[in-house]
Amino acid sequence: MGKGYFITGTDTGVGKTLVAGGLAALCGKRGLDVGVMKPVATGCGYVDGTLVSEDAVFLKNAAGTADEYEIINPIRFEQPLAPTAAARLNNTTIDLAKVHAAYATLHKRHNFLIVEGVGGLLVPLGDRYFVADLIGDMGLPLIVVCRPTLGTINHTLLTIASACERKLKIAGIIINESSVGCNETVKRTNREELARFTGIPVLGDVPFLKGFDMQNVDRGLLANIFSDKIGKNIIM
Repeated sequence: MGKGYFITGTDTGVGKTLVAGGLAALCGKRGLDVGVMKPVATGCGYVDGTLVSEDAVFLKNAAGTADEYEIINPIRFEQPLAPTAAARLNNTTIDLAKVHAAYATLHKRHNFLIVEGVGGLLVPLGDRYFVADLIGDMGLPLIVVCRPTLGTINHTLLTIASACERKLKIAGIIINESSVGCNETVKRTNREELARFTGIPVLGDVPFLKGFDMQNVDRGLLANIFSDKIGKNIIM
């Protein structure tokens, strides 16, 4: 099994990128040689003629790595769609061999890897190949990122059931407050219920980071936040 974590979410927009970057920054604070990867990204934009994922750039900056962008984010599409849909619109398929080769390179270079998935576990990357299959091939334990709001129990339990069905190792759950204003009772009881019904450690809660600039990453601040909120519960 690889050393590191694969970060998935219960849905799009739950804060996988922030959590993945925060964990990478925490690794750096702890003195680990950390690499990051966003194997597949959609909704990318052009920078100096090159298609770039803002999420992958954030991960690279949060980790402070000199790895080439091409291996951090080997597959990317401009359209903000499911990966297989975006691939079809571009008259292509997702080159999984390219993904696996990039992962192998990063695995050799670094002692620890943080890999962020696209969407959730059952986002398709091929006709019969899903994000969950990629996690299994990489051999990384899984961290599930979820919202603190109403509905998160159902979404999180479904994600965990799917992971268990595929015999993926689940390291824990991180609750990310991706928007401001969640009711405190809702947050507290959701956390308690998730722990009770899954038997999986809730590693911590990331508060809403008002004004945090993901374009100009303050690695020290990010590392300190995750050290305070997650650090005592996570093994690296």
